Parts: sequence; structure tokens; C-alpha cells
Amino acid sequence: MRSVYRAKRAGRILRHGAVAAGLLALAACSASAGTESSGGQPQSAQARAAAHNPDLDTGTSLGDKLAPDIKLVNQFGQPMSLSQFRGKVVILAFVDSECTTICPLSTVSMVQARELLGAAGQHVQLLGVDANPSATKVSNVMAYTQAHSMVNQWDFLTGSLPQLQWVWKSYHIYVQIQAGQIDHTPALYVIDQRGRLREIYLTSMAYASVGQEAQVLAQEVASLLPGHPKLARASSLAYITGISPATRQVLPALPSGSVTLGSGQPHLVMFFATWLSETSDLRSQLTALNAYARDEHVAGLPPLVAVDEAVSEPSPDSARTYLQGLGSPLSYPVALDTTGRLADGYGVQDQPCFALTSASGKVIWSHDGWLPVSALEAAVRKAGG
Repeated sequence: MRSVYRAKRAGRILRHGAVAAGLLALAACSASAGTESSGGQPQSAQARAAAHNPDLDTGTSLGDKLAPDIKLVNQFGQPMSLSQFRGKVVILAFVDSECTTICPLSTVSMVQARELLGAAGQHVQLLGVDANPSATKVSNVMAYTQAHSMVNQWDFLTGSLPQLQWVWKSYHIYVQIQAGQIDHTPALYVIDQRGRLREIYLTSMAYASVGQEAQVLAQEVASLLPGHPKLARASSLAYITGISPATRQVLPALPSGSVTLGSGQPHLVMFFATWLSETSDLRSQLTALNAYARDEHVAGLPPLVAVDEAVSEPSPDSARTYLQGLGSPLSYPVALDTTGRLADGYGVQDQPCFALTSASGKVIWSHDGWLPVSALEAAVRKAGG
């Protein structure tokens, strides 16, 4: 079952009943930061940039409320509770265990936030709670955990559906199955050492802002840790524009070389990530596309270029390692989107995503999910006229 995510700017939009009630009602106001801090002092240039970044949720204070305790089991089947992590700062995320849209971005931002804290990161606990009512088994949360190389990075909790529903309700998380797809609130909470709710953040469906989300999270966590450790690095929090299909762009290719995209000729671009191996037979899907690469030369189809969404991968070498494991090279080029700007410019909302661009650099057809090669070729021919 696929996860659906339609709102481009989750940090600004809460859908359905979750808008109206409880803690998450506060989050709808998080974008309205002015030019002054809560103490009445002028904001820094960095804070002003963040406040005007439509793809970045700078967080909403939840005061000092006690976080509802959570008693579930982790990916190893071990009973766990939120209260057992008193003394640590907890970053808690609600994650669909079969998600191919926004959850991987939340997961990466959590990990990067802790890494930014350096040695102080040992005082931070990463927790996930399953937000998929149809995939609640321990094997489901372990599969997601393994696909994202998180086995020793966090505890991903699950339980019976009634247990999960109690947690979702307690944290005001909207979870619904719509047309066979999972729709849920992409929330991350920061909980202090006393078990008190401090901030809530909503992940945006924007690949280029993952590192910014991590930095904002890390800044909040650092403010709660002894000595308020400095972050290992800091980048601008200003809005990052996407790279449109009309813009000529040279991307690094695997295993070497480069790939050029943009206007000048049509392209069929396929965005993917290696963690899709959890929800599909990625090896078979990638090798099946060799047939398209063969047919493109014979039938005059637009050339296929695969683009690995590197910013959502567990490590910079994930795609290289995975492709080496295929045993034989693919018949089409594989490039890396190392910044996420290409995916944002092409409007990628799910993985995999196919986008057919015209010679003028316009997306004239797109599709989320895998297609048989025959269906893919038929769709490309039809869209291309």
C-alpha cells in the first residue's frame, strides 16, 4: 500500500480534522513569525530567512506539557516506553512503515539533526511510531528500518491497531486510508529530558530543505542540552529554489562521468531511491528498464535517465553500492541529485516518479510508481504526440 502526500508545504498546511484540535492546532500558526523574537528583540538575518522560507517549518512551541507516555514494541519486538528515555532529549516522528513520499525525509532530518550535535548527540534518542494502520507488524517496522539503514540509529515502535490509535489520538496525529493509500500528519516532536513536549515540526515535501529541517531541529535540541553545544556546521535557512526542467543541468553520474538534463531535447527522467527495495523488487524494476533503453534507439523514444534522490538516501554511497550489487551495468545512465533541487523543480512527490520533458523543457507527462515497459512506452508515445 502506497503512502500519499499531496500538500507541498506540510509545514504550513494541516489537513482534515487534525487542524481543528489539540496540540497540532498550534502548528497552523508556525509560519506567521514576524520580524521580532518572542522576547521582543529583532530577529537575526538567519531567523528572518527561515521565517520566510515556505518549505521550512521553524517549529511551534508546545509549552511545558507532559508528553503522553507511549508503550509499544520496537523493531526487535522489545517492549519500550517513552518514559524510559527520561534524561535524554527525544525526537519523536510519526512514520508510515511503507512510505515512499515524505517519511524518508523526516527520517533523514532526524539523523542529520543528531549528527549536527556531535558528541552531544549521545544524549538524544530518536523514536518513530508507525503511522500505517495496514502495516503494523514488527516485520514492517524492521523492513523500513533496514531499508533506511536505521537498525542501530533509532527505535521504530509499533503495536496492535488499538494501541497505535491511542497514541495517534494522544498526539493528535491524523491517520487515514484514502483510496488504498495512507494519509497521515508528518509530525516530529521534540521532548525534553523531563518528558515535556517542547516543539512540534511538520516535515515539508521538499527534498532541498531536508538539511535545513535538520538544522532547525538540532538548534532546538541543543538549547535543551547541558552547555548548549554548538552545531558542527550551519547553512543558510533561506528558501532554496528548485531546478526547473527547462534549466540545463549537469549531474554527476554513476559509476563516473556526468549526465546533462534540460531543454534542447526530450528526456524521460525516472527519480528513484535505493530504499524502494522495501516496497518493490527494485532490482527487477531497474533491469527491466533496459528494454526501454534498447527500444529508445529503435523507436526514436526520448532517452531515459535515472536520477537517484541522494538527499533521501542513508549515505552518499548508497546508490553506488546498490548499483554495484546488480552485477552488471544498466543500459541507461544513472545520475545523482545531490541537493534535492532537481526533484523539487520537477515536482517530485513520490518515488519512483517518471517525468517526460519536451525539447523546450516542460513536463508533459508524469507518473508515480512503476509501470511495465510496454505501458511506459505507450504512455510516452501518447504524451509525445
